[in-house]
Amino acid sequence: MTLRNRYFVKGGKAMKEFNENTRFEWTTGEAIILPEPDKAHPVVSVKDPSVLYYNGKWYVFYTTCDEKAEWSMQFISFNDWKDVNLAIPFFKDDNPNLLGYRCAPQVFYFRPQKKWYMIFQANQPQYSTNDNIDDPLGWSKPADFFSGVPKSVVDGSWLDYWVICDDEYAYLFFSGNNGRFYRSLTAIKDFPKGMSEPEVAISNKERGELFEGSCTYRIKGQKKFLTIIEAFGPTSWDRYYRSFVSDSLDGIWKEQAAKWDAPFAGINNVKFDEGVKPWTRDISHGEIIRDGYDETLTIDPENLRMLFQGRDAMSNGRQYHLLPYRIGLLIKK
Repeated sequence: MTLRNRYFVKGGKAMKEFNENTRFEWTTGEAIILPEPDKAHPVVSVKDPSVLYYNGKWYVFYTTCDEKAEWSMQFISFNDWKDVNLAIPFFKDDNPNLLGYRCAPQVFYFRPQKKWYMIFQANQPQYSTNDNIDDPLGWSKPADFFSGVPKSVVDGSWLDYWVICDDEYAYLFFSGNNGRFYRSLTAIKDFPKGMSEPEVAISNKERGELFEGSCTYRIKGQKKFLTIIEAFGPTSWDRYYRSFVSDSLDGIWKEQAAKWDAPFAGINNVKFDEGVKPWTRDISHGEIIRDGYDETLTIDPENLRMLFQGRDAMSNGRQYHLLPYRIGLLIKK
């Protein structure tokens, strides 16, 4: 019997053991979130989704890009996934506090302060807070995590920021676009202040094998954590997700499903639903749907679903800001 088929009992419930031998297969359908331009926002792509379920509603925050290479964000909420295409988007620059370049959001509720946090990419990692997730005008003026680019960040390359907490610390993870995956931390009581000098948590000689779009999660019912990081396939146009597991957020990350032929999520282990024309070869920057909405970023290994960005492969070769990204939904088989 292989490790992936073993079971152990936690809290009286039988659960599959989740470790470096776990493998994945997914299904998907049509894209479910599409660009919705208006006169002031000639949006051509939607990407980098962050998703959560709270108080009977779904909330999705995501990046947009328009014909002029203006990067921004939109927010939507809805009660049921069948109604996602009816959700009216809120353009983040309708909130005066959020004007300017900001994208790649992550949203969670920080229980110690009873506040919602939105982490995002500006010229460096920033955060904004809100007392009411249903009020898009309630997001505060953004603040920086650092006073500048930390010395340990090689060539000043950092992006796609992600916060997750254990019982003692809040960790800020991010990619370097250069084969490095970084980790910084601060005490829960000090968050969001006091982030330490970042250190390299995972490294790879090949830039394309440890690229961007990272997310880190706690595994429900197990003392394990999962990190997924976007990588290149045979060409830089083919993106897929590699995964790594660790016993702690400050521990050593072991490869899990980390090969092009056997990825965490990629064209080699994603099947399109019957009758759906494959609309992407990219399985890139997304977020696993959480089992909750707080700072622990917990996911249920028995019910894995993931929002992701994809695009028509016929768009290969276009300028990056004109790539026609859409958001789809993966469901683990």
